[in-house]
Amino acid sequence: MSKALIVDDHPFIRATVKYLLKQEGFNEILEAGNGADAMQLAREERPDLVILDLAMPKLGGLEVISRIKALELPCKILVLTSYLAVFFSTRCMRAGAMGFVNKTGELDELQKAIRAIRSGYSCFPSVATSSVRRDDLQTTEQELVDALSDRELTVLQKLALGLGNKDIAEDMLLSHKTISTYKTRLKEKLRMSSVVHLSKFAQRNHLI
Repeated sequence: MSKALIVDDHPFIRATVKYLLKQEGFNEILEAGNGADAMQLAREERPDLVILDLAMPKLGGLEVISRIKALELPCKILVLTSYLAVFFSTRCMRAGAMGFVNKTGELDELQKAIRAIRSGYSCFPSVATSSVRRDDLQTTEQELVDALSDRELTVLQKLALGLGNKDIAEDMLLSHKTISTYKTRLKEKLRMSSVVHLSKFAQRNHLI
């Protein structure tokens, strides 16, 4: 394995990961700052390893993972994100990723994950170690989050960040009508009456 693709909209993160990959013997390292560019590079360059964030413009990380797997590209995928494992690690596994590492961890955690994946092993954290509170309210809301599809969750995150339907549609490469449908579905599933309530729900559950 010698070719890797780093996907993150923060240049500092890409530079740090690139340095680590060079230490691990990768001789060709590609970079992308958004999901759309990542898909193009994945199709054209067919990297052996893809390390990507979940929060990105022009296709989020979960969508990129799903599309790479749908195209049956031979990439092994490692997620490097600041999102909590309790809500996202299982989703990433289902989508087709082989590992999940939090950005708040030590650099050697990422290094160990890279080595494990290169050897054919998966590398996911135990959600039991999450710092998220597990009282009755939190557990109930976690179940609500778990019931959302990956796209519904992505739309929820973008709404909570203050984006309007038009901006979300452009960012996710979907139609305005589709985003409106997702917004309505979110209100129904989460039993919320407004975007303000959706935003507070996302913040309360550390989704943004």
